[in-house]
Amino acid sequence: MGDPVVFIPPMLCDARVFADQIAELSRDHPVLFAPTRDMDTIEAIAAQILSWAPQEFALAGGGMGGMVALELLRRAPKRITRVAFINVNAQADTPKTAADREPIIIAAKAGRFNDVIAERFAPERFCDDTDVTALMPLLQDMAEGIGAEAFVKQARAVQRRKDQQAVLRKIKQPALVISSDSDPDNTKRRQDFVAEMIPYAKHEVIKGAGLLPSLEQPAQLSKILRDWCRQPLVLR
Repeated sequence: MGDPVVFIPPMLCDARVFADQIAELSRDHPVLFAPTRDMDTIEAIAAQILSWAPQEFALAGGGMGGMVALELLRRAPKRITRVAFINVNAQADTPKTAADREPIIIAAKAGRFNDVIAERFAPERFCDDTDVTALMPLLQDMAEGIGAEAFVKQARAVQRRKDQQAVLRKIKQPALVISSDSDPDNTKRRQDFVAEMIPYAKHEVIKGAGLLPSLEQPAQLSKILRDWCRQPLVLR
């Protein structure tokens, strides 16, 4: 049996966003899922995960989940056996980016949560070949299950997060940086930057995916994570 794997989701997503990957890895790994809806700081989310996670575990985080993974590495590097970042941003929000989040936070507070969902899962955030219409019932259901109040907490956590570039340089575990070729926010250039800062990191680019490669190209991502789990541990 391989080491336990903890999946941490992107914003407004529940465990179903990783359904294919959980099914694949659960054949020979204990797999756990870490919700991120109850706290309004990345630090508090990380502390909550550490309170129940196994003594040692692998981490796979997408989007906001990757930000939480970085904080977990900062706090408890010896407990983490390997890490995979999916479309992650290790830098803090710029003042402009932080300010740009305010209208959507205000919309959520004002009862216009459907506008939030539409903006978060807008077609232009996915690959042109992705059938967003087919994915939308799942995306809508995940977002509605999380709700407006929890979204505001998630948005605040992301908005106030610390810069974690120093953490990248200290990673000694097998590290995988996964990017989508069509993600408008986390571009290949940004992901190359993340990978270059991590000693011995491997960078995999998923073709035909944007915001959510786990749903857009589930088989590609599952194979990449399967290979990552088989990678030998290095001396830490």
